[in-house]
Amino acid sequence: MVTAKYAAFWGGRLALICGLLSASLSPNAVNADTPPAISCSEVAGQQAPSSTQAWLERSLVASHCYNFQARAVTIDALGVRTLALSHRIRNGVRQQVVQHLDGPSVSVERRSLAGNLAHFTPGNDGSVSASEAWASHVAKHYDISLQEEARVAGRDAVELRFSPLDQQRYQHTWWVDKETGLLLKHVMSDAEERVLETFQITQLHSPALYHGAIAERVTAALEPQPWRADWLPDGFVAQPPEPGQSLNDQQIYSDGLATVSVFAAPVEQPLLNEGVHQLGVSAAAVALMSEGDQRWQLIGIGELPPDILQRIVQSVTIER
Repeated sequence: MVTAKYAAFWGGRLALICGLLSASLSPNAVNADTPPAISCSEVAGQQAPSSTQAWLERSLVASHCYNFQARAVTIDALGVRTLALSHRIRNGVRQQVVQHLDGPSVSVERRSLAGNLAHFTPGNDGSVSASEAWASHVAKHYDISLQEEARVAGRDAVELRFSPLDQQRYQHTWWVDKETGLLLKHVMSDAEERVLETFQITQLHSPALYHGAIAERVTAALEPQPWRADWLPDGFVAQPPEPGQSLNDQQIYSDGLATVSVFAAPVEQPLLNEGVHQLGVSAAAVALMSEGDQRWQLIGIGELPPDILQRIVQSVTIER
């Protein structure tokens, strides 16, 4: 059970590690009556963004519109790992592959239609795209600063620093490729600016623009749960499941940068001890509660300070 839950959480991290900045959508999650919202062939002619929000929007679009292969490293409490990354788009379907090049041979593959990083509703009148809605949402909860002169993996980049407007989330710093808008480096730090995790592309091989259109609007519905989290940090929004995934005992929340998964399941015998368990850069907060004659085990896993994860888990109530 622990392995399965951690694997489910790691699946959410995979998108960020690839620098793809997107969540998967099932084929029937795209509104067929809405014309494609991203025309990748138009990206090449766009001028360099002039604001932090415009860079955010460009990074989201770039994550949909470029085929590439890369080498990368991740550095966290678990050590240093070398990765081979691949992102391909064929007929609007994205294929993401991450291969671990150190230790046991592990390869993780995901196929999906393209969507936005997290589900934040665009304007009903079509005046606001999903990428604009996402960037605007992030800007409400982080102070974003821009440094235009940076360099990563031999490529010119801009540095975006996301400083949280409260003490309930971590600080993030991105380095975005000037030419393509792809994410080249990501550093997550705590309130004392201690680095918790670093992801960095070391070689980006021949990124090529996909010439086609990608649907951006979503209509995926959230599955009803017999429980709910009564408290979350401001800005964390429930996310729809990935294709083929049934969230019978899980709910995923995101503020656009950070993600937290909450699991609640009835148990006869608890499988984990209550308290906080460290999972590399992430933590797992575990709590137990009783509802009538039934005991429930509650688990929160995510990129948030441990005390915030505990507060989320302890706020869960079982609906009769």
